[in-house]
Amino acid sequence: MKKHLLLAVAGMTLIGLTLTGCGKQSKAANKETVKVGILQLMDQTALTEARKGFETELAKAGYKGKRIKIDYVNAQGDQANLKTMSDRLARGKNDVNLAIATPAAQALQKADKKTPMLFTAITDPKSAGLVTNLAKPDKNATGVTDLVAVADQIDLLHKTFPQAKTIGLMYNAGEPNSVYQIKQAKAYLKKLGLRYQIKTAATTNDVQQAAESLTKDVDALYLPADNVMAAAMPTIGKVAKEKQIPVVPAASTMVKDGGTITKGIDYRDLGKQTAKMATKLLKGTSVKKLAVEKPANVKTVKNEAMLKAVKQKVNLPK
Repeated sequence: MKKHLLLAVAGMTLIGLTLTGCGKQSKAANKETVKVGILQLMDQTALTEARKGFETELAKAGYKGKRIKIDYVNAQGDQANLKTMSDRLARGKNDVNLAIATPAAQALQKADKKTPMLFTAITDPKSAGLVTNLAKPDKNATGVTDLVAVADQIDLLHKTFPQAKTIGLMYNAGEPNSVYQIKQAKAYLKKLGLRYQIKTAATTNDVQQAAESLTKDVDALYLPADNVMAAAMPTIGKVAKEKQIPVVPAASTMVKDGGTITKGIDYRDLGKQTAKMATKLLKGTSVKKLAVEKPANVKTVKNEAMLKAVKQKVNLPK
């Protein structure tokens, strides 16, 4: 009797532990409604496209209607808003949080170290302090980068516009992503034997003056995936069109908004790729088991109207 009783107790204990483990792994999956927080840095085409792609893919996976509650906040590029909104999402007891752009991710990670966090539209999560190891995220955050090889984009510029010998580089020095890309651009331009000149602009209000000044002395512009530059692309495109010089930005959305050509990514696709990671998190996968991903698709994107406005020789890629 005693032996049978001990076996029964052991069996019940094992079942209890198994059920507890399963409950922990599928906590969000067992909820009638999952909660997802989204913090977007600002209104900017690429960031908005990433968010729309994220929401669309979640809906495709069944997270729609009463199945999901999304708390979306937009900081409008304001640092104070980032802190307030990050604190709000931290209090929201969400199952997953999404940060769109580096400053948003940094603010949210500082405010909330418990809720699994995804990031998207970020160029270098490692230098931003979001992860130490891209293959094995160690700070409760993972996601999808938007980095396309700067060298490939500069090569495209050089081959498409062979007469361009002095390249203008314009960016917001306050954005880590941009500093990282400009450093790479400078090194590669030097390797190709091309000259460069630099102008910075901290806000969209500074862009027109910087662009007008820079385009007086250069044959083409190269822009990183910079939030200020992206938001001001119509202005940059107008100035470049007047000067009849090409603009090669790092993001495909920036081409559509006033750039000329690039090798870039579709940010809506980037958001969808991030949502697939969110689905895994909601089903119980640990952040540590989801390596930071690169963009799945990179393609050449052209703006025909801006190409026609370029005065110099154009060799379009086949």
